[in-house]
Parts: sequence; C-alpha cells; structure tokens
Amino acid sequence: MLSRPANLPQSRHKMGKGKTALVIGATGMAGRALIADLDRRDDWKVIAVARNVPHFATNARFIALDLLDRERCRETLGGLIEVTHVFYTAYLDHPVIAETRIPNVTMFANAMAGIESAAGNLQHVCLLQGTKYYGHYLGPFKTPAKEDDPRAPVPHFYYDQQDLLMRLREGKAWSWSCARPHVIGGFAPGNPLNLIATIAVYATLRREAGMPLTFPGKPGAFTSISQATDAGLLARAMIFMATTRSAGDHAFNVTNGDFFRYENIWPTFAEYFGMETGGVASVELAKTMAGEAARWDAIVTKYGLSRHELSQLVNWNFADYTFSIDWDVMSDTIKCRQHGFVECIDSTEMFLAQFDVLKNNLIIPSFVAA
Repeated sequence: MLSRPANLPQSRHKMGKGKTALVIGATGMAGRALIADLDRRDDWKVIAVARNVPHFATNARFIALDLLDRERCRETLGGLIEVTHVFYTAYLDHPVIAETRIPNVTMFANAMAGIESAAGNLQHVCLLQGTKYYGHYLGPFKTPAKEDDPRAPVPHFYYDQQDLLMRLREGKAWSWSCARPHVIGGFAPGNPLNLIATIAVYATLRREAGMPLTFPGKPGAFTSISQATDAGLLARAMIFMATTRSAGDHAFNVTNGDFFRYENIWPTFAEYFGMETGGVASVELAKTMAGEAARWDAIVTKYGLSRHELSQLVNWNFADYTFSIDWDVMSDTIKCRQHGFVECIDSTEMFLAQFDVLKNNLIIPSFVAA
C-alpha cells in the first residue's frame, strides 16, 4: 500500500483561493469536462494545453504544445509560474497496448520537467489513470478492485507515470493524486475512443438501414458486470482530490457508483433509438464497418448534422475491444467516499443524457428521441 508523507496535514479543509489550473490534454473527454467545470468557478483561472486548438467555447487560455517535444515543454510550461494545480489527462493511443508505454511515459515526463521548473506555486498534481491499472485488459482480475491491490505483472505506463510522480513529490510541498475511472462517458467530438458516441453512431447506422439494435460483442460481455464514469462526475472528483488536503498522495477509484450488465440496459438503448432489440450478434466491427464512411456522410447530409467524418466519432477497434471484455469489471469506490467525495450518478441515465447531448449538438439525428 502506498504510504503518505508524514509532513502532509491530515485536515480535510480546502486549500487556498486564487487557484490556476493547468489542464493538460484539454480536448479529450476528461480534459474538456474539467475545463467546463472550472470555467464555472469564480476562484479558478484555467490554462489549457493540447496539440490542437479546442473546438469548444471556453474562458481558458490555450497553449498548443506537442508533449513529445521535451525542449518545447520546458520552454512553454516552465514559464507558467502562476500554476497552482495540474490536471494531467493526456493520452496517446496505439492499437497495440504495449506500444502505448514509451510515448505516454515520455509525454508525462516532458510535461513534469517543464512544470517542475516553475513549481514555486504548485500545490497539487492530479494524474488520470484507469482500470487498466488493475490489469482488467489482460483478463479476469480481482473484483471489486481496490486502490492498494497489487499491480498487474505486466509493464504499463500508468505504473511508470505514478512512480515518476511520487519520486518528484519527495521533499516537495505539493501533493499528488491519481484518478482511476472506468470507461468515461462524455462529449468530445474528434475523440473516437468514446463508448457513448460509438453506441449512438452504431445504432444510427443500423436504424437507418432498418435493422434491429443487436449487441456486436461477445455473449459473455453482454452478461458480465460493468461500470462507467460520467465525465462531469470525474471532473468534480479530480477537483476534489486536488483541493482536499486529506486526499493528497492517494489514488482513488472514480465511477458512477453503480454497476450494469449490457443485457439489461440494451433494450433501453433500443427504445431510445426507436429500434427493435436484436440480442447478441457477435461481429468484428473493424471489418463490418470498414465501408460505412460514405453511408455516414449520406446520413449527415440527409439530417443536416454537424460535419464530422465517421473516423472522428468512432474507433471500431476500440469498440471491438470494449465489447469483448467478457469478465466482470468492478472498482470499489469506498475510499473516495470515506475522504468526502460522495457524488454518484445512475449509469443508465448517464447514457441517455449523453445521447441527448449528441442529438442536441447535431452529431446524431433527432429521430433518436424516444
């Protein structure tokens, strides 16, 4: 179990006002939700970092930065002496999980090297992780997973990033935290690693073709226990971790607080989209959806949707991976509640609300309304 430095107070009192957040990975689901939440708080200023300019309205100051460029990170982040809190949510994907290690460790190390040179006002660094920390992608694992469970016996960038963060913390006044959600539900066009957009687009394509809403994954994935984390809830939890002294130097599982089986919520999805429920029909979406880009373009034109290419909304390899997990994925969230963050969200309601967001933003047609 990770120990807590003796010099960090145990108080639950909030840390001081006049805070400046540095949100790294600003255009992903977690980063976007963080920025939206912080924008509404009078005592926060926000600096947003991403490779590309945010495609949403925000009061944040934006910095375009390639985190793989170490010198540029030192020059750019090293000048941000006003930063008090860092939220690191950046991620570089690769179809082979083992290939995600080096670039993601490098990006985080480059970012922290820059931040460390301007760390005079730093109070906290919150690092976004996930349930891959427990090895859930390798096969069945101990559930419900607890934050102090042993690491999986396979290298992963989550471990490297956290170890680096803890080493940098030694002897410093600032503290760290790690947030471990499961699949994040949120709105972030241009980020195709998005389960809610995946389901919505998949349903739209099948509905337009007059087909039922079948579950494309494994039969065991249809019946196993799963969980999700609303992006807004995750943002509020990360802000809580970063501003509550008793949460300093801890990792926390963050989920909606409930569990579901796709077999139980799939009919609700079908009803929302005005479709028949089709049960399990296992397919490789990366293959069966390979030629759907033109049909999606036709749907966009027909219904006057916002012009997004199919590849910007859905990564079918990600979908195949997500719907192939035929073992239980369950995280214990008692630790977060014990430290004072007690918010929860009904996951079925989250899915439906996020479908509404996609509809209202013209990502999917309005015919999906129940």
